[in-house]
Amino acid sequence: MLTSKAIIDQTLNHIQPERLPIDFGGTNTTGIHVSCVAGLREHFGLEPRPVKVYEPSQMLGWLDDDLKDAIGVDVEQVRPGKTSFGFPTRDWKEWRMPDGLLVLVPGQFNTTTDDEGNIYMHPQGDLTAPPCAKMPNDGYFFDAIIRQPSIDEDNLNPQDNLEEFQPISDAAVEEIKRTASGARQTGRAVSASLGGTSLGDIARVPGPALKHPKGIRDISEWYMSIATRPEYIRAIFEAQCGIALDNLTKIAAATSDTIDVVYICGTDFGTQSGTFCSRKTFQSLWAPYYKQINNWVHQNTNWKTFKHSCGSVIKFLDDFIECGFDIYNPVQCSAANMNAQELKQRFGDRITFWGGGVDTQKTLPFGTPAEVREEVLQRCEIFAPGGGFVFNTVHNIQARTPVENIVAMLNALHEFNG
Repeated sequence: MLTSKAIIDQTLNHIQPERLPIDFGGTNTTGIHVSCVAGLREHFGLEPRPVKVYEPSQMLGWLDDDLKDAIGVDVEQVRPGKTSFGFPTRDWKEWRMPDGLLVLVPGQFNTTTDDEGNIYMHPQGDLTAPPCAKMPNDGYFFDAIIRQPSIDEDNLNPQDNLEEFQPISDAAVEEIKRTASGARQTGRAVSASLGGTSLGDIARVPGPALKHPKGIRDISEWYMSIATRPEYIRAIFEAQCGIALDNLTKIAAATSDTIDVVYICGTDFGTQSGTFCSRKTFQSLWAPYYKQINNWVHQNTNWKTFKHSCGSVIKFLDDFIECGFDIYNPVQCSAANMNAQELKQRFGDRITFWGGGVDTQKTLPFGTPAEVREEVLQRCEIFAPGGGFVFNTVHNIQARTPVENIVAMLNALHEFNG
């Protein structure tokens, strides 16, 4: 029987493996909300214990080995040492969700609550700094708070939007080396979210890890700047790319062959019905830097590169492939023109679809178990032939998704695998 790593390797090389590989928790866009992780632990009769929140913005729950084994997960994640809010993922402590669920959060996960019960996250755990994100009193994850300083058009400095992108420390490299080595021992494929290559990832633009972000930090202003200040954006990307390549050089030298997949960028280019920008803009602003990063990775490592973009991006898939991406996620088949059969026929031999196994906006949270089973089997029949498909949902499994539907999804997947 092949190892999980071997099955992922075959899939990424477009060789149909003996079974479909499965990822849950391998990246920040293929995870499961902490409440659903807790529900799955209970369903499988695993040891009762609070689940760790490894990604507090989306409140994603860590899958321990016992749950990974129960599900059949083939991917192990190596993460940066800090969360998107700028505090380290260590020194775990108990914290209670608004719905009463007890979870574990990092020690510097420090919040305040207003009179209406809304919960506020503070950057780097510093309660004296203005809050950077908000969880509504009936919510399940944090939304960024825009802290846009006044813009002085004549004195805009790209360095202000680069404060969070810094040369990686030797200690951080050693931590990645240690965790990647440990992940390799599991027999699973190793996916690394190394950070530093965001290139306009809208989750990073507001600067949630910064106490007092400078530059362009309003999401609407950022999108407008793509058209009105393209040279400013280009200067940011140029500097980010240089820092990223230096950091990747250090990481690659330390990790050797312990990483299989590296998450490059989560910038979204699609909406439900269209795109955020034209292909011409993509090719001018993003493509040169994506190509530099992917070319370096392919020339210096055996890593496969992972690109996340929600929405209707069928117009960009040729560009993603031309830029050197090996993997596309989350494969939002419910978006306009994102028909699964067409995606597989047109692009399936040139890029790996990592996701798309079932819709997380309608079918999984609101359908019946029978409807979930039907969609999972249909997507597997479409995407599986010839390799190039790692099963995952369309983005993270959201809070309040019925556990019976998640179980129906897993049962259908194992049914397909025989």
